[in-house]
Amino acid sequence: MLQPNNSLDRRKLGSIVFSDPDQRLLLNRILHPLIIAAQDEEMRRVALSEPHGVCIVDAALMIESGGFRRFDTLIVVHCRDEIQLTRLIQRESITNDEARRRIAAQMPQEEKKRYANYLIDTSDGYQAARQQTIAVFGGLKALSATRLDAVGP
Repeated sequence: MLQPNNSLDRRKLGSIVFSDPDQRLLLNRILHPLIIAAQDEEMRRVALSEPHGVCIVDAALMIESGGFRRFDTLIVVHCRDEIQLTRLIQRESITNDEARRRIAAQMPQEEKKRYANYLIDTSDGYQAARQQTIAVFGGLKALSATRLDAVGP
């Protein structure tokens, strides 16, 4: 799975895990506990240094793994299906068929959106997504302040 420079060969790994559900489950069973532990440690570190702060965890499989249950609030970032396909093909330099297989192996965006407290639609590009992100962050900061006021110092 490593390239000559010892970095992960993401294309090779992707071709395996997105074509074999058992291999994908095995990879997730190995990685998810390590990822969750690292996330939790980072959040503890931030909470100690910034008690009024907001932590945002970026994780593609947050809902599928059940990891979302550890959080008070869930943001789902999404885009129109045709844009998702185009972006995946361009980012990973894969064929249309390979991209469709990868998307089919994931929970549909519409289903993910049902879990969300906040939605950010990136379909219309960077500036529109940036404005939505600023608004969501403002909402999270306000929510954090309200919760801290309710709990007290």
